[in-house]
Amino acid sequence: MSKPNIVVVLADDMGWGDLGCYGSKIPTPHIDALAARGVRATDAHAASAVCTPSRYALMTGRYAWRGPLKNFVLMGHGPALIEPDRPTLATVLRDAGYATGAFGKWHLGLGWRHQDGTVRDAFAPGARLHDDVETDFGRDIDYTAAVTGGPTALGFDRFFGIAGSLDMPPYTFIDQDRTLGIPDREKEVYLTEQRPGLQVEGFREDEIDVRFAAEAVAWIRTVPTNQPFLCYVAPSAPHRPNVPHEGLRGRSGLGDRADGVCLVDDMVGQVVAAIDERGQRDNTLVIVTSDNGAPLIFTDDGDVTVHKPNGDWRGQKGDLWDGGHREPFVAAWPGHLPEGTVFDAPVCLTDVLPTAAAAAGVPLPGGAAEDGLDLLGALAGTAEPPPANRPIVHHSLGGRFALRAGRWKAVFAPGSGGGFSEPSISNLFASGSGKAHANPPWDASHPDGQLYDVSVDPGETMNLWDASPNVVSSLYQQLRTICRDEDSGLPFDVSLKG
Repeated sequence: MSKPNIVVVLADDMGWGDLGCYGSKIPTPHIDALAARGVRATDAHAASAVCTPSRYALMTGRYAWRGPLKNFVLMGHGPALIEPDRPTLATVLRDAGYATGAFGKWHLGLGWRHQDGTVRDAFAPGARLHDDVETDFGRDIDYTAAVTGGPTALGFDRFFGIAGSLDMPPYTFIDQDRTLGIPDREKEVYLTEQRPGLQVEGFREDEIDVRFAAEAVAWIRTVPTNQPFLCYVAPSAPHRPNVPHEGLRGRSGLGDRADGVCLVDDMVGQVVAAIDERGQRDNTLVIVTSDNGAPLIFTDDGDVTVHKPNGDWRGQKGDLWDGGHREPFVAAWPGHLPEGTVFDAPVCLTDVLPTAAAAAGVPLPGGAAEDGLDLLGALAGTAEPPPANRPIVHHSLGGRFALRAGRWKAVFAPGSGGGFSEPSISNLFASGSGKAHANPPWDASHPDGQLYDVSVDPGETMNLWDASPNVVSSLYQQLRTICRDEDSGLPFDVSLKG
């Protein structure tokens, strides 16, 4: 049998409860059809509750806090975050003969050349990763120069996308390793939550995801039918600002954000149709998931009592509670994954790389995807699922940790752990410095946290931290072993009872 094509769709801020196949009122017929023909996971988690570290984990199979990014996210002009020699989803498959294309939001940093000729290095001692409004504006960037350290340097033959989120400059497409046009004027119209910066002439937010889908489909059609391909599609939707194009606006009846979920579904439908044109549906593994949970704090996004973007899980984007990182995860591969299956074992986005490599019959390079598991056999029903007590590390916007292992989940932080819920995100970071300022740290002076028995309390409402000190201590020691050293950002000097 020839190697399968592999399609990975990673939506932006799409919550566990946003898809029809997870009980949503939003119409998502294309993704629902994939779930009906494949596997729907109920206990899948992003590796972080925010986008940059989550995307790093999907691309590399390792937690982002093992690298230089310990909290927050990169802005649009942030430095390239993935090491040049790090095996990625794209390099592993490209080296096995795959054509590789990425379309959409990158948000893993790029090597922008500044007017003085310098390029920021994320791995230099004392490197600045986080930008404030002024440094991210883009006035000092030489947009005539190619960017380095991006998708085409990390295994993708083809890239068409944007640098960060749709609320970050520069407001321009990137084609391969250059901006499509020169951002030479301040943004002409600022939409909700958009940060100040430069744009190219004629930049329109409602055309962004439409263009991503068109570029992905056009590229698929260029790949020889006897060559397998990896197509990574990363919509900007339904992240703010929500600007679905005219043909989709109003489809959900639940507002622009919900229409953005419809837009993601429409993009999936276009890519699947392009695969059908090639007669390759039965030889294509399609995975649809998201980078983190949905935010709930923006009242103009819709009434969260009418539609619950994160289902009944507590919390939202940025949080250590499950609403921050529990994701939809749908996988379909006709003839290989059983139809209409619900998969309840724990899944992490670090698993995407080893699972894709297994589907392609490609051995992983030594040391690659150290935090991921090959789930192909488990999803197919031909191998045992991961053990229920498999440890999965959760990480918040504020850089705090939680550990889920079986029935237990320990949150090594107060409140949301520095997410969108408690305290307000506006107080978390001063001028984009990436330093948490609001809630107290979790350290030797502040050793209290949260412990939940999620087997009986999936809503994380009954804190058993003081009642079960032995469990807390055991999970802390397990997390220390996973993190290996304090460079991860986890304090190692906390004395706990038990």
